[in-house]
Amino acid sequence: MLAAERQAHILDEVQRRGAARVRELAMLFQVSDMTIRRDLDALVSRGALDKVHGGATSRRAASTEEPGFDVKSLRQQAEKDAIARVGAELVAPGSAVGLSAGTTTWALAQHLRGIPQLTIVTNSLPIADTFHHDDDVDVVVTGGVRTPSDALVGPIAVTSLRQLHLDLVFLGVHGIDLHAGFTTPNLLEAETDRALVTAGHRLIVVADHTKWATVGLSTIATLGEADVLVCDAGLPGEARHALDEHVGELILASEPDQQV
Repeated sequence: MLAAERQAHILDEVQRRGAARVRELAMLFQVSDMTIRRDLDALVSRGALDKVHGGATSRRAASTEEPGFDVKSLRQQAEKDAIARVGAELVAPGSAVGLSAGTTTWALAQHLRGIPQLTIVTNSLPIADTFHHDDDVDVVVTGGVRTPSDALVGPIAVTSLRQLHLDLVFLGVHGIDLHAGFTTPNLLEAETDRALVTAGHRLIVVADHTKWATVGLSTIATLGEADVLVCDAGLPGEARHALDEHVGELILASEPDQQV
């Protein structure tokens, strides 16, 4: 197992349990204590975990916390890829598609590359770079101020989006809450995302199960504004019931080895 893959699994394990000891992780992943300590140091340096004596604890997300793209890309990788595969199936050739910034929408972009004659509109630098060598895809990038999530936000981005009409908008979010709706910790990103949502004929939110019951500082859209929410099979039963009553359609994506 590569270090980056092991670190992603370590992060998932600590977040699931709330805390874990070095010795427990070493036994779980069949590596030395020193290897686990190096992995934890790497995760702590990215702001993904808090290190304590003998192990690590998960970080409690605050309403204004905004981890960088690299940190978020380590989280729930398998779930994000499963969600991305399902999301790509909703896109027809020749569509104009808006992609908000985020690691789940970035995963989706990888699966859109085989769909012909798309026009991609995004405020994400990593997503734009994904299509750099695709001659069959037209990419429109908003201007704006760059955030820790590698999103371009602010008045320039908002103004450019207000002129557009998109078939689909895929929205990645920081949190999903029954009352707060779909949220982000960044005020400028919320404003830009709202402009992107308004530009779309159909809104598809892509978010893994860890976003449930998390609330960011600013609301992007209400639950009822989502025509489709694509999540993963880890979403709790009570959340499924609540979301079924509010979003247009709830789709739960399964990882390939879970499919029957």
